[in-house]
Amino acid sequence: MDIKDIIKPENKVYGKTPLLTDAVMHYCPGCTHGVVHKIIAEVIEEMGIQDKTIGISPVGCAVLAYNYLDIDWEQAAHGRAPALATATKRLNPDKYVFTYQGDGDLASIGAGEVMHACNRGENIVIIFINNAIYGMTGGQMAPTTLLGQVTATTPYGRNAELNGYPLKITELLAQLDGTCYVTRQSAQTPAAVRKTKKAIRKAFENSMMNKGTSFVEVVGTCNSGWKLSPVKANKWMEENMFPFYPLGDMKDR
Repeated sequence: MDIKDIIKPENKVYGKTPLLTDAVMHYCPGCTHGVVHKIIAEVIEEMGIQDKTIGISPVGCAVLAYNYLDIDWEQAAHGRAPALATATKRLNPDKYVFTYQGDGDLASIGAGEVMHACNRGENIVIIFINNAIYGMTGGQMAPTTLLGQVTATTPYGRNAELNGYPLKITELLAQLDGTCYVTRQSAQTPAAVRKTKKAIRKAFENSMMNKGTSFVEVVGTCNSGWKLSPVKANKWMEENMFPFYPLGDMKDR
């Protein structure tokens, strides 16, 4: 059989969404960020909202997201993405506005920003990647680092008496009247990717219904920061992260 007989539109199984640029991603092999970028791009393409979407990227591993998704982007100072998204959405109510933040950004220096944006019920989407560590700056302890977890600044493991307890920021935000949809998902298997994609699409749809803030946490891996291979990092996440950060919807109003 000639190769031309195989490469036909009807035989196509998968095609990369045109919303993803041809730039080579800088993320480490096995990193969850690249998978979630792909999910967001596919959702925007399928909804037909490329020219109506504005992403806000702050400081951290996701700071270069604008290199990979062909939409309008704004860059915020560390932790301030929800504040910038608030202004952007209020000035452009017909746009789909979302932030893309890591745990070091959102749950630490940006905790006040995200708390008040959610409490006000801003009609934005917040996508939160939780890998329990500061990935870009050297693998230091983050607010979401688990008890006993070894990091660059907790070489003997996180100690509650010294370092405090891991912050379940998503559970806190679910209690606020301004949030309409709060969920925690993952992206380590095809089934998990499908659930995360469904959640992100729902969040985008909510943002145009004036229901309040939609918050999607994605529990992810940082195999470089964790000093594990991609395969072992996924296993460690399933065995250690999921029991403390259980997956599923926490609020759907």
